[in-house]
Amino acid sequence: MRDLVLATQYPESKVIFATQDLEGNLNSKILESGYEVQNLDSNDVDELIEFVQKLSVDMVIVDHYDIDYTFEKTLKEKTAVQLMVFDDTYEKHHCDILLNHNISGDEKRYEVLVPKNCELRCGKEYTLLREEFTNEKRKKTIFLAMGGSDSTEINIPILKVLSRFNNVKVHLVTTTANANLEALKTYVQKKDWIKLHINSTKIAKLMKKSDLAIITPSVTANEVVYMELDFIAIMVADNQDDMYRYFKKNNHTILEKFNEKKLINKLIEKGVL
Repeated sequence: MRDLVLATQYPESKVIFATQDLEGNLNSKILESGYEVQNLDSNDVDELIEFVQKLSVDMVIVDHYDIDYTFEKTLKEKTAVQLMVFDDTYEKHHCDILLNHNISGDEKRYEVLVPKNCELRCGKEYTLLREEFTNEKRKKTIFLAMGGSDSTEINIPILKVLSRFNNVKVHLVTTTANANLEALKTYVQKKDWIKLHINSTKIAKLMKKSDLAIITPSVTANEVVYMELDFIAIMVADNQDDMYRYFKKNNHTILEKFNEKKLINKLIEKGVL
């Protein structure tokens, strides 16, 4: 099941499951998910080498507790294929990528267990969750307001940052004074996680049902604080300096200017994952 989740991370690739036709297997589930199944007769490395060479395979992902370092080294040397290996028991491996997707995965424990150039993918950032879980996790609702005119045209760059998070929905508030409004309308088209509000008269209601606000340190900040809504404030004009200094002094989350990396870090700190 975890391999089916991993396969979805390669939407542009042809994914083949090479597995034995053992009693009680889930090969039918693989086929139902739209992937090809190739039956192997054994766990013999030579059979897999022949399979890789015949189909010109680019990457082999090994998810099997009985396939060990010696097997992997032989496969790598005979085919030069890129090799990703699942591991959650901290065994020695000969691979290009090691994946321990458990939240307890500790990459430091692999330092002497894998080649020096091995890419380690460990911990909750790489946890493989079935769609039934990712669909049920409550999305974070974000109130986004960068001023009625959005003079610095910052809404779309912020939305692009938020698009990296798969658990958010956004109420974007602006006005017809926004010179970038048409571009904004175009950007939000077919993005059902964004709701664009133009000249809204229900700002308080939108704030009330939001978990976090991304705003400027301006009049809107007064309203957000009154509504007791957690926020990230981004300064976009010199006349916001007084509010900026006030928020900074009182340990609120504030950015002196828009910075993609810093905003991502602040969002993660706020629990948006």
